[in-house]
Amino acid sequence: MSETSGEAGGTPGERISDAEHAIMEVLWDRHPLSAAEVCDEVCETRGWSMPTVKTLLSRLVGKGALATEPAGRKFLYSPLIERSDYVGGESRRLVDRLFGGRAASLFAHLAESEALTDEDLGEIERLLKEMRK
Repeated sequence: MSETSGEAGGTPGERISDAEHAIMEVLWDRHPLSAAEVCDEVCETRGWSMPTVKTLLSRLVGKGALATEPAGRKFLYSPLIERSDYVGGESRRLVDRLFGGRAASLFAHLAESEALTDEDLGEIERLLKEMRK
């Protein structure tokens, strides 16, 4: 199931929290994984325990972002939403919420705050040229 709005299933408008996003990143990179394998990837760096990971996995299943399949005495988790769809939805939401729906305003803000490097500007110029073809 691919959500083009970037929102997971479950209750409409349910968003993925920052903590849940960390779990999704692990599973977008490699899946299916057990809760223990996810914990191996995130627990030490985030200071989380296995119960924390299991809670986050359960929430993501409830939101329709993850699928589970039994594998012996454990469950394996896989994403139901694509990373690109999620990023697209979150990007659109950011532009809508902070910049009145205008991506140009976002770029202007980044340029004014000197957040764009020369390399970034070159890449943006290349992308714009490709889009105009």
